Amino acid sequence: MTGGGARAAYQAGVLSGVLRVLDPGGSPGFRNPFDILCGTSAGAINAAALACRAHQPHRAVEHLCTLWQALHTGDIYYSDAAHLMRTGLQWLGMLGLGWIQPRLSGFAPHSLLDNEPLARLLGRSLSFPRLQTNLDRGHLKALAITATAYTTGEHLTFYQARGGILPWTRTLRRAVACPIGVDHLLASSAIPFVFPARALLLGDRTLWCGDGSMRQLAPISPAIHLGAERVFVIGTNYRDETQPGIRELNPPYPSLAQIAGHTLSNIFLDGVSADMERMERINELLARIPANGLKSESLRPIHTLMIAPSQSLDEMALARLDELPRAVRTLFRVLGVSPRKVQPGGGALASYLLFEAGYTRDLIALGRADSMNRADEIVAFFKEWSA
Repeated sequence: MTGGGARAAYQAGVLSGVLRVLDPGGSPGFRNPFDILCGTSAGAINAAALACRAHQPHRAVEHLCTLWQALHTGDIYYSDAAHLMRTGLQWLGMLGLGWIQPRLSGFAPHSLLDNEPLARLLGRSLSFPRLQTNLDRGHLKALAITATAYTTGEHLTFYQARGGILPWTRTLRRAVACPIGVDHLLASSAIPFVFPARALLLGDRTLWCGDGSMRQLAPISPAIHLGAERVFVIGTNYRDETQPGIRELNPPYPSLAQIAGHTLSNIFLDGVSADMERMERINELLARIPANGLKSESLRPIHTLMIAPSQSLDEMALARLDELPRAVRTLFRVLGVSPRKVQPGGGALASYLLFEAGYTRDLIALGRADSMNRADEIVAFFKEWSA
């Protein structure tokens, strides 16, 4: 499951639709169809929530949808005027006086927003001891959460697995076997500049880690290293947002919101699409090799299925902009986000940070409909699993 901030509510809807397709009756003995769960940023939170309740997949997805449907911005980050004004004054003070008094840099804010409410929400909602129980009892094979280490520049995959899966290392990529916790999820979802980095202890060394979508050169790689032969990907990008074409011959100078939205899209969305295309080419090459020629387990065809939004999430976010707390809404409009003056990409920033129930419910409904509309593909993809 990819990143995308509030867009990740769409993933909960897709999961709900997949389970309806595979088990319409919701039988209590239905087995978890996702043996290996991998998540990045907000997708990491969804993956962990599903892993902690993997013994009851229907209830796990129902619980996940309930969380997203009841969400408010204040559950994710402080959205009141007092907190936002305090942070704004700190940034202004540093920009105005920091060059005169370098010592003031120690008092600089770490991010635009404070996501401490998210830490409390995750602590209340997730049972990590249950995650280990699910692994021990065979309800799940592995959970992998990705983050980026600002300290070393590495892309890290933290995983908790059943069996002897050894850590792997690639160029600027490293896997770390460890018990997953709230701090790993906060690090994985720490959108750069927006949310603060998180300190994680690796051996005797502390690494400051941020969003796992950064430097994610091969998003599907962790699943393959953990033994997956079929990979089901839930994206959060609508095709026409990543390939918009030319809309105006002489567009105005881009707003801060447009630039920020494009930056976040580049972080969250582009890597998965490129990795899927690369995997398709590798599969085509492997198909030309005789079966007895594939002697290395690292060279094996990987079957993939990806479900992504069929509508623009930017436009859906703009339609719900008035549901944001007044202070956040004012900040967004100062940055250039407005439903009455839509610029290309102007709604992208809101689509990542609009943690309000109206918007997340719309995303869940869209995800459920998108997966139900592809029921035949889903049944065919999971046919080998169900057998």
